[in-house]
Amino acid sequence: MSEQATLEFDNRPEDDTDSLALGDYARRAYLDYAISVVKGRALPDVCDGLKPVQRRILYAMWRMGLAFDAKPVKSARVVGDVLGRFHPHGDQAAYDALVRLSQDFAQRYPLIDGQGNFGSRDGDGAAAMRYTEARLAPIARLLLGEIDAGTADFIPNYDGSTTEPRLLPARLPFVLLNGASGIAVGMATEIPAHNLREVASACVALLKNPRLELADALALMPGPDFATGGQLISSPQDIAAAYAVGRGSLKVRARWTVEALARGQWQLVINELPHGTSTQMVLEEIEELSNPKIRPGKKALAPEQIALKATLLNLLDTVRDESGREAAVRLVFEPRSSRIDQAEFVNTLLARTSLETSVPINLVMIGADGKPRQKGLMDILREWIAYRRDTVQRRSKHRLEQVDARIHILEGRQQVLLNLDEVIETIRNSDDPRPALMARFDLTELQADDILDMR
Repeated sequence: MSEQATLEFDNRPEDDTDSLALGDYARRAYLDYAISVVKGRALPDVCDGLKPVQRRILYAMWRMGLAFDAKPVKSARVVGDVLGRFHPHGDQAAYDALVRLSQDFAQRYPLIDGQGNFGSRDGDGAAAMRYTEARLAPIARLLLGEIDAGTADFIPNYDGSTTEPRLLPARLPFVLLNGASGIAVGMATEIPAHNLREVASACVALLKNPRLELADALALMPGPDFATGGQLISSPQDIAAAYAVGRGSLKVRARWTVEALARGQWQLVINELPHGTSTQMVLEEIEELSNPKIRPGKKALAPEQIALKATLLNLLDTVRDESGREAAVRLVFEPRSSRIDQAEFVNTLLARTSLETSVPINLVMIGADGKPRQKGLMDILREWIAYRRDTVQRRSKHRLEQVDARIHILEGRQQVLLNLDEVIETIRNSDDPRPALMARFDLTELQADDILDMR
């Protein structure tokens, strides 16, 4: 700060009500920023399981008529509509969110049907938005099918030119079905995906028995069901402990088969990988073990590096990636000799690579009260059921109002049919037929307009 600015700052009048201490301003500004990141970007909502950008993408596509049976359009067109109407941020961020919603290895139940190159589980990026096309997946109807039935609160968009739904009327707890991952300010979330049938069964059981315990819910949905597959090897006690408080870590292992070859040979084939692991990652780890590099600051390989290299080379002859269209994951390991013990071979690979890994669980989300919080499994199910019950009540009320409005119109038409000649005469002889009809036949303004609009 310059000397003149310092003098002006120090010479402010003591009764200056517009002044604000720098520390207070910084604290307030940082808090506003943190709340914006937490609620506006990073965390999903317990009600529909979506972050704001995901909700806006799905709603924009619904408005554009991109249902699952419609012809897909360029992703650039979708992104442009999202940015122009609902989400005034970077186009790449919106496109990245659209891509993730379409990836079957990132979403247990993809909400967007993408056509073109939408990336791979090995970390390959999607093609540019001008090359790919998108439309809604059939399961998106569970989020958007009731949005025009009075079930959603609509709020003004960023410039007030239109409205957008505050939440989507989800018919299932998508926060558990597809999970979520995000880093906010001072908090993060890591919600694993779950099986649709298992989650639905737990919700039905909780509806029938509001006092359902966690153990009973876990009997119906025993744990995560990741999009990439794998097998959960954590004990039921560890799983229950993680779901009770909404935080923990679970062990996930790859799935494999042993294929017999000619002359007594065999090979190990990995066909499912743990969450967050790719074939490219495993190949790089094998390369690092079999051809280690000297660590920074050292002049030679460490003894443990030499020992691991010797162990691996004594067991493993060849590794290759045969993944393709027929098999999304097919990672083949050939042993150096058919006499090698299969259990020792597998255990060495599991211990030294990402074929076995820990997956964190951190069930942080925006609650029904609008506050970010870490929740246990039963809290999530109860809050979603309360939201769904309110949604169904609003849908039923909306349908009743539509029926009442139709009955009201038909009552007016009935009155007209009973006095048809007099109605025609009143309309012909009146300069302003609407009030004349309302006064003569005791009609409401809505009924009179309907009669006048009839051909």
